Amino acid sequence: MKKIVIATVAVATTSLFAANTAGCKGCHGQNFENKALGQSKIVKDMSKDEIVTALKGYKNTAGFGHSPMKNAMAGQAKALSDADIEEIAASIATK
Repeated sequence: MKKIVIATVAVATTSLFAANTAGCKGCHGQNFENKALGQSKIVKDMSKDEIVTALKGYKNTAGFGHSPMKNAMAGQAKALSDADIEEIAASIATK
């Protein structure tokens, strides 16, 4: 029973991460290797803290002034909880 619960949690977590990053991969690439719209940083090269700061900045639309990515990213980031942002950043930074 314990193995089933652990496996279920692992699959659910993996599915949640996949769902949270599905919108990201369209612009940033399957492995976050692309400059989105030819303008963004390459996310796979960013640290966890840089990713968290960027996503929270887009979510709160603070400090991003005239960033060319502001409008595209604000909608994506606003849908994420702070826990989602931390999980996504940790996962990307370890690839």
